[in-house]
Formats: sequence, C-alpha cells, structure tokens
Amino acid sequence: MIRSYIFSGIALMMPFLISAQDDGATDASELQLNTITTAVPFIQITPDSRSGAMGDAGTALSPTSNSLFWNTSMLSFTEEKSEISLSYSPWLQNLASDINLSHLAGYVRLNERNVVGGSLRYFSLGEIVFTDNNGNKTLTHTPTEFEILGGYAFKLNEKFSLGLNGKFIFSNLTAGVNVAGASTNPGLAGAADVSFSYRDEDIRYGGTRGALAFGVTLNNIGNKISYSLENERDFLPTNLKLGSAMTFDLDSYNSLTWALDVSKLLVPTPPIINSDQEILSGYDPNVGVVPGMLQSFYDAPGALSRDANGDFIQNPDGSYQVEDGTKFREELSEIMIGTGLEYWYNDLFAARAGYFYENLKKGARQHLTFGIGLKYKLFGIDFSYLTSLRRNNPLQNTIRFTMRLYLGNSGGDESGSVKPE
Repeated sequence: MIRSYIFSGIALMMPFLISAQDDGATDASELQLNTITTAVPFIQITPDSRSGAMGDAGTALSPTSNSLFWNTSMLSFTEEKSEISLSYSPWLQNLASDINLSHLAGYVRLNERNVVGGSLRYFSLGEIVFTDNNGNKTLTHTPTEFEILGGYAFKLNEKFSLGLNGKFIFSNLTAGVNVAGASTNPGLAGAADVSFSYRDEDIRYGGTRGALAFGVTLNNIGNKISYSLENERDFLPTNLKLGSAMTFDLDSYNSLTWALDVSKLLVPTPPIINSDQEILSGYDPNVGVVPGMLQSFYDAPGALSRDANGDFIQNPDGSYQVEDGTKFREELSEIMIGTGLEYWYNDLFAARAGYFYENLKKGARQHLTFGIGLKYKLFGIDFSYLTSLRRNNPLQNTIRFTMRLYLGNSGGDESGSVKPE
C-alpha cells in the first residue's frame, strides 16, 4: 500500500514539475519557435470520445476497443469477450467543413491470456482544387489517408501485460500531380507499436477501494515516408508515452478515475541553420529511424548567444555559443501532458473533463475538454467537446462521437451489464 501511495504522489506531482519549464520570458535569450514536424500526423489524432474528453489521456485507462490506439496491452485486462466501436470527428472545422476522421476498432478475447484486435482509421482532408501557373483549374482531388492496424495482447500474470501492433499506412495527398517539377506518388509505410501495462484492481486508498494502472507505449516505429523519388523521406510520428490511472470506488454506485499521460515525439529536433544551410546549433536530422529516436533525447539546439549588436557569438573553434540551460529547457519543452477525470454513476452515466498542454514553442496546443457517456447493457455512446485556451486555434470546438457494442461478458454476467470503464 505504501508503494501505491508513492507512485500516486509522483503521478500527481508530474504536471507541476514539468510545467515549471513553461513558456518563460520572451527576451532574445529565450527559446525560438521550433516545432517538430512529421509525415502522416493523422495517426496521432485521438480517435475516441472517451480519452478525447479526458485531455487526450488514455495510456492507462481501463480497456476498450480504442485501447488499440492507446495501449494494446491493456486489452489483456478486459472483462468482455469482444467489443466493436465506431468513432467519428469533424476535424479543423474552423478551417474547412469537409475534413473528418473515422475510426473503426474491435477485439476478441481468445482465452484467459490472449486477446487479438484490429482497427481502421480513415482521414479525409476535403476537396482540393489544383491549378496551373495561370490559375486555370487542372484537377479536383480529395486527399485521403488511412491506417490498417492489427494488435495482440498477452497477459504475463494477473497484473502485467504486453502488447504488439502492426500497421500499414497509406497517404494519397497529391493524386500523382507534378509539384515544382517533381512527380509525386502516394506515401506508404509500415510501423509497429510496443506496449506494457501494470494493473492492480485491488488497491486501497485509505478506506477507499479502487484500482491502479500504469502503461508505457512506444508507437509508430517504422520506415520513413516519401511522396516523391526526388525528395527526402520524412519520419513517422514515433512517440513515447507514459501513463497512469487511479480509480476510486466511492461506493456501490459511484466511481472516479484520474488519468495522466506524458508523451514525447522520438523524432529529431530541427537544428538552427544559417542561410548557407550550415548547422549553427543542434544535430543533422537526416539520420536513420533508430538513430533519430535516440538523437531526439539530446539534440535540442537551444538558443544562440548574441553580442551587443545582435550578432551570434562565435567560439574560437568556429562553433557558436549557446545560452546556458536552453538546450535542456528545450528538451523539456518537447514533453506533452494530458490529464483528465472520469466519473461513473451506477455503470450507466459518465461525466468527463480534462486538460492538454503543449509548450508554446512546440505547437501551442493547450485546451480543455469535456464529455459524457451513456451505457445500457450491450450498447454505449460517448461524446466529447474541445475548447482551446489559445485564440484562433483551428482545433477550437472540436467534437467527437463514439458508439460501442459489447458482445458478451467473459466474467459470466448473463445480463450483459458491464463494469464502468
């Protein structure tokens, strides 16, 4: 029990420890805008309404079919024989009305230790009109991307589990047109996810019973992707996530879950370069996938020192001076935090709220989320809403819908009722 309190205390402190490196001052010595970009970012979008309402935290939440996105190893702890869900979200509605994300997911328990599942993610970017140099219409195209995923979860013992996903990614953005004199083609990639979970459903927080879970995932480990033979290949959004979830069974009707996710892209950070494309600080990002994952932990360029005239200060060996502490501060700024609460009443009604934080220099996604869930026997429906804390954010007013069908309870409950998630 003491160990549980220690873990819980660390988890509760984590958002405050990390947010200490927040946006800071704004003088010339501070960090510059240096967002990390990748190919096919759509595979990073939260598909489901449950985690979408909890600040995009889902790595250690109790299992559902959408665990295939968050943490496949959690499926080992499911009480259902099988489940299927369909999620839909109109995307970036402040920019266009015809962009949307759909996600179909499901799993089947084979036996006490083994669970298999799969999902299909489909992203439509709306209609785009291509024109020539004179502005004449040449082609109308609807760029689409999809991901097909197969997952497997294996229960090591009553509290530990492993998960593995394999996925195929297809991205058709240009319809094969020539761009800047170069021919284009759809992007293709294969990738894998590896996940690990710990879950104890017999925890006591003082006099309150509950559950405690931790999860670790390494997502989207795969080949670089290219849309043209003439261009360089881009990294997939490989990322590391650490998650925790604490559930409090307040009484026989009411339960409360608090979840926290901490994540980081394992993709090289862009260096600081001059007009001649020489690297002034940081590392060359044109490396392989595995070297890039390792490099992502120490390659932040920080902020270059300037003299009284505003020029960069050069060392005798030809390198450039970097402000003390800014490299480490930039590495910390690449950490993203999602946290949320979920309340269940009588296994029938859920209310959720959450917060997501990303540093201003790394994308500035900072928003509050809210949602509800309803469940009756074999059916469930969830809804979530996102409100941004930054003005003119294209994610403002994002909504998500999820419908679920529970196909039997492995615990032998013939009524078909299910535990609160």
